[in-house]
Order: sequence, then C-alpha cells, then structure tokens
Amino acid sequence: MRYEDVIKKLRQMADPEVISGMARFGITAKEVMGVKIPDLRKLAKEIGRDHELALKLWGKEIRETRIIAAMIDDPALVTEKQIESWVRDFDSWEACDQCCSNLFEKTPFAYDKCFQWSQREEEFVKRAGFVLMARLAVSDKKAGDEKFESFFPIILRGAADERNFVRKAVNWALRQIGKRNLALNEKAVRIGEKMREMDSSSARWIASDALRELKSQAVLDRLKMKARSRPAKKTAN
Repeated sequence: MRYEDVIKKLRQMADPEVISGMARFGITAKEVMGVKIPDLRKLAKEIGRDHELALKLWGKEIRETRIIAAMIDDPALVTEKQIESWVRDFDSWEACDQCCSNLFEKTPFAYDKCFQWSQREEEFVKRAGFVLMARLAVSDKKAGDEKFESFFPIILRGAADERNFVRKAVNWALRQIGKRNLALNEKAVRIGEKMREMDSSSARWIASDALRELKSQAVLDRLKMKARSRPAKKTAN
C-alpha cells in the first residue's frame, strides 16, 4: 500500500469523538486523527510488513501514523539507531506502550534497552525501559529466570520515581515478572516488601498494588497449576 493511500484511509476512519475520549486518558500528540486501536490493527494487517513505509509514516508525526508504523515495521530490519530516534519522539504513554509491544520487544536490542532506558531521565524513555521488561516477561517464553531477576535492582530503584507514567510502568514490570512462575513470584514479592519500607509514596503505592495481585490466591493457584503441567526434566543415566 502506498503512503498516500494509508493517509487517505486514516482520514476516512477519523472520528472527532474518539479524540475527546483520548484526552481524558492523557493521550496527546502533535496531531490526532481519532482512530481506535482495533481499527488501526485492521489497517496494519491489510498493509502487512513494510519497513520503508513505516519509516515514512513515523516521520508524519501524527498519533495514528506512528502507531501504524510500529505495527507494520519489520523487526529484522530495525536498527538500534532507529529505535533510539523513535523513543525520543514519544509524546504519550500510548505511543510508548504501542511501540514497545508491537515492535521494540521483537528486536535484538530489547533486553539491553530495558537496562539503558530505565536509567534515563526522560519520562517516556524511562517508562519504555520498564514497559519492555513487562512485555518480555509475557512474550519471551524461553528466557531463563536469571534474565528477569537481573531487572529487580532496577525495578527497586525505579520505584522511587514519583512520575505517574513511570511508576505505573515499574508496577507493571514487577507484576508481570512475578506472574511468570512460582520462583519469580517469590522473588518479586520480596522486592515488593522492600519497596513497602522505602521512604517514597510512589514505592509504597507500587508495593501495595503489586503485592495484592502477586500474593492473591488466584495468581498462586495458576502458577502452581502451571508448574504441575510443565514436563519433568530428563535426568542423565
């Protein structure tokens, strides 16, 4: 699909009422057309993977063109320079989360960026580091526990950030890692307990919210069932 055709389709799908709804949830951008995420996904599926078109759409600086760009870009062709450029362009939590979940987590740089971005000062760049942790905890089924354990010191440190969009991402990362398996759940709970003792209202909020879920019977039962269903490891003769 040509760039001009994508822009035309997006303008046809635009709904002013959607824009007012977005503002209530803190979704802002230089320009917003007002297209719902499910409709953007349908259009992205119609377009298919197209790296060059993604780069061009990102440059348009419209909420919808940037979300579509992240949905259609080819992770195999994305460079580290590109994602460093894109992450600096984030102007809302939505742009951050959509880009991380649709594209960044699928690149070879994802784990490194968890460490790098979570230590940056820019609000949405820092959020991106923790969002990637949360997303990888769900999507990277083959990763060993040590990969996620290495995030705990950063999560603990990040809990003191009082900015709402950062602390919510820190909370998300802790909860998703703690719901991965029983061993990580136990370690995530310990991190949450440490947060609860910190002299930070943000850390205490994260701890209260995360521990409520991680220690819930529903989560523990699911993790126990998951552990029982896992094939036993073969032992050498």
